[in-house]
Amino acid sequence: MAAPTQSRAQSGFTTFEDMAVGMTASFAKTVTDADLVLFVGVSGDTNPVHLDEDYAGGTMFKGRVAHGALTASFISTALGTKLPGPGSIYVAQTLKFKAPVHVGDTVTARVEVTALVPEKQFVIFKTQCFVRDLMVIDGEATLKVPRAAA
Repeated sequence: MAAPTQSRAQSGFTTFEDMAVGMTASFAKTVTDADLVLFVGVSGDTNPVHLDEDYAGGTMFKGRVAHGALTASFISTALGTKLPGPGSIYVAQTLKFKAPVHVGDTVTARVEVTALVPEKQFVIFKTQCFVRDLMVIDGEATLKVPRAAA
């Protein structure tokens, strides 16, 4: 007897055929000091507004803020792990940074399918990040999503 096969839903893999306008997913993370330090190690962005409380206190932010790209990476997490999930590939992303994120803030990245482009297997998403009810990032992403195996 052949081993049972795992369904797409069980595997966490969403195909283009599974996608529909209005589908949503989210990912939340509380930003820590360690996140900023680790992001510096990956990105090389040592801007003191992220690392030096004395310096950052004299800026318009009145304290250290998280890197915008770190905050935006939570959108990538929602798309890559939740919807559409593994196998999808980023094609484009626009971002508008609307408000700062501080250490200790919990950021919720929300993604929503707004359009499907069948001839290219593209899925268009509204992408937003919030701290509580405050939108800190607004944008749009395009992902290529694999078709179901024939």
